[in-house]
Amino acid sequence: MEGIGHSHFPITTKVPEVQEWFDQGNTLLHSFWFEEAERSFRWCLKLDPENAMAYWGLARCGLTWFTRGPLDVPEAKRYLDFLNDAVRLKGTVSERERAYIEAWADAFTGEAFSLGGKERFEILCRRLQALALKYPDDIEAKALTALFSIDPARSLGTELLIQQVLAKEPDHPGAHHYRIHNWDGSVPEQGLPSCIRYGQVAPRVGHADHMPGHNYTKMGLWHEAAWSMDTATRIELRYMNEQLALPFETWNFAHNRNYLCYIQEQLGMVAAALQGARDLIAAPRDPEANKDNQYGAFDQGMVALVRGLVKFERWDDILSKSNSVAIPWRDIPGDKMLRAFAETLAYVGKKDLHRARLQLRQLKAQVGTKKESETGYVVKIAEGLLLGAEGNLLDSTRLLLDAAESERKDREALTYENDPPAMPWPIARLVGDVYLERGEPRLAIEAYQRALKQEPYDAFTLSGLSRAYAATGAREKAEEALGRLLYVWSGADRDLKWMTTATALGIRAKPIAPTLAVERPYRPEQLAKIGPQNWQPYAAPRLNCLDVDGRPVTLEQFKGTNVLLVFYLNDECVHCMEQLKAINGRGEEWGSQNTVVLGVSSVSPEKNKASPKLGKLTLRLLSDTNHENARRFASYDDFEDLELHSTVLIDTRGRVHWKRTGGKPFADVEFLMQAVKRMNEMKSAQAANDPK
Repeated sequence: MEGIGHSHFPITTKVPEVQEWFDQGNTLLHSFWFEEAERSFRWCLKLDPENAMAYWGLARCGLTWFTRGPLDVPEAKRYLDFLNDAVRLKGTVSERERAYIEAWADAFTGEAFSLGGKERFEILCRRLQALALKYPDDIEAKALTALFSIDPARSLGTELLIQQVLAKEPDHPGAHHYRIHNWDGSVPEQGLPSCIRYGQVAPRVGHADHMPGHNYTKMGLWHEAAWSMDTATRIELRYMNEQLALPFETWNFAHNRNYLCYIQEQLGMVAAALQGARDLIAAPRDPEANKDNQYGAFDQGMVALVRGLVKFERWDDILSKSNSVAIPWRDIPGDKMLRAFAETLAYVGKKDLHRARLQLRQLKAQVGTKKESETGYVVKIAEGLLLGAEGNLLDSTRLLLDAAESERKDREALTYENDPPAMPWPIARLVGDVYLERGEPRLAIEAYQRALKQEPYDAFTLSGLSRAYAATGAREKAEEALGRLLYVWSGADRDLKWMTTATALGIRAKPIAPTLAVERPYRPEQLAKIGPQNWQPYAAPRLNCLDVDGRPVTLEQFKGTNVLLVFYLNDECVHCMEQLKAINGRGEEWGSQNTVVLGVSSVSPEKNKASPKLGKLTLRLLSDTNHENARRFASYDDFEDLELHSTVLIDTRGRVHWKRTGGKPFADVEFLMQAVKRMNEMKSAQAANDPK
């Protein structure tokens, strides 16, 4: 792999090439790219099957900085097995290498098996620190000590350790990465040099641009944050297309795009932010993987959509029942609460205070006895804004100030969810808005200044601040606030009320940029060469098989028709036959949905034709005798020389909309049928909206 940076971790091996693969895997781990790191370490074992350090590397792909809880869960067992293999073979490596294996064994097995992350990392830090002292030239020991030492209470000590690594290896990807995490959320400007450098060191790693985006947002460098997060999003999408991966198979893309939506909101790019949210919602879903949880594309899209609509006060869209605009609420507790919150604010914004009061009751019922920290202060915010609209300024500000104080404490304690925030605004900004609307500009200024400490250079707050200063006659300060607003929103959508009301003050101002770092004005079109910003169905790989009569079959022959492509093993596989029979049993329905079913295996055309089991099926059977097509569709494991089961949905234009690959066939035929129907509906909707 190119563009991932470089690190060197010397290991004992009988095969020189293994060192290169190990270094690649180790470098990928420094960027938390666990999936690709695992592939590298697996190839080490392909070349050197009893390599202890390769097993240790595999263990680190699952026993990581994110492993914070007990290990008695199915996901951990596989990596614990790898660690046990490393321990079994530790006598074959050097004393230094054994120390690494034993460090992980001490932290993740035996008495440490049930520990929490903090206690486990203390063990790792002690062992790694001892390693670094015994082998002072071992850069990797210092880098890993820095990673597992990250804690706001000891950021300076971790920074000094990172500086030692960078003094010897200025482009060490792990050191730059860990420095950003080390200061993220506490003193982000301390990580600025690595924010600038990390993406340059590892330009093909999405996370190398994503993490700087975290810190840039906390510094109010919104344009540079957009460059980072947009680049990360496109790099992840490009990788996904290369690997035939879909949004529900990786959390990185959805997380990147939600964060980019948030940054685009801050830049006043309403259309781009809302389009990104709706594209996340429209991305393929899966009946099992990433369904209705914080990592799934749909859920992150919902958060981004509601946040954007509330922030830009799109009240009609929030209340709309139109299929093309309506928020696709689900019948789950989280959505019910969020809907009641958003609709209460919408009715307040539309001055329909009676309905707002009724919706507030719904919100309180949904919140019930939950702790305020679990609900994000939604009741106090909604009721505070409603009371303000009703003219009860005293109780309105009391509730909003209470919520703002709770938020401040949570932010300072680093317990506030800020990754990206689900809340549309700092609550202190709402306090400022209420004060300003009620003719209290001096109190508004105090509230706005508190909000800017939480979200520096927030354009919405700057708009209110400029108006508040103007109302007190402080024209120079009003000019400064307006100048900062003009800079942040230099590429914003037109006619946003926060801009028009501020510029209507008659104050002349020039854009004022932040002084922490020089920013590049964010222009998304300049990143188009990397790839698309939003998920789209990707072109299916080439298919070149033989039918039962030995005639070539390609996807081009089915242009204008949907294709359900099934890679199966053979007619001796009981589960394969169950899947094929279930799909075959709905033959007329596939036909009514303009869909052809193709079954692909490595069995020869002659055997396919002669098979008494397969002969009863009406679907078309194809031969891929050398697994060439299976490899192109990621349905063959070269590490284990193993055929995999794959089910792929391809649209009339030859693009993949959904796929599932694994050790067993996909058996939910009803899901496949509904997915085909959705593909057809999308095509019809696109045709209806096509101006041609």
